[in-house]
Amino acid sequence: MNDSEPKDSSGSEISSILSDFSQFYIMMLLHEGPLHGYGIMRAFKNRTGNSLSAGTLYPFLQKLEARGLVTKSDASSGKRPKIVYSLTKKGVEFTNRLFKRFAAITVSALEPSLSTCASCGARVYDGAHYEEVDGVTLGFCCVHCARAYKNELHNGHRHT
Repeated sequence: MNDSEPKDSSGSEISSILSDFSQFYIMMLLHEGPLHGYGIMRAFKNRTGNSLSAGTLYPFLQKLEARGLVTKSDASSGKRPKIVYSLTKKGVEFTNRLFKRFAAITVSALEPSLSTCASCGARVYDGAHYEEVDGVTLGFCCVHCARAYKNELHNGHRHT
């Protein structure tokens, strides 16, 4: 944890907020490929560290199925029933739109923390490399871009 993160040793505040993303995580997991209910719950636990109850998962899957976003198929073997859930074409399109919307929200939240590499223009969120060039401190994505920038500047190819 770095100094800019909230001091919550239990992680309960972050876990609480992330648990509200359970439907997003379920959609993300289904976007990666077909899964049965237990597989979704296990993957959810592995990714988030939180448990996903059957009482949360199955009603949501039923809503997705009713909207035509998910289809289920019987993959039972032996006596135990095994239903596999898959996104439909409409579900994949919906999830792609969901991801784009989430990305736009994330970018707008991170934008103030981003810097731009003075050499290549790449956006850098964390770990920018800073060097002083002609009395001005500039940010770079890496030492290689800093070196390239200074070489171009001193060879007369870059104007400040």
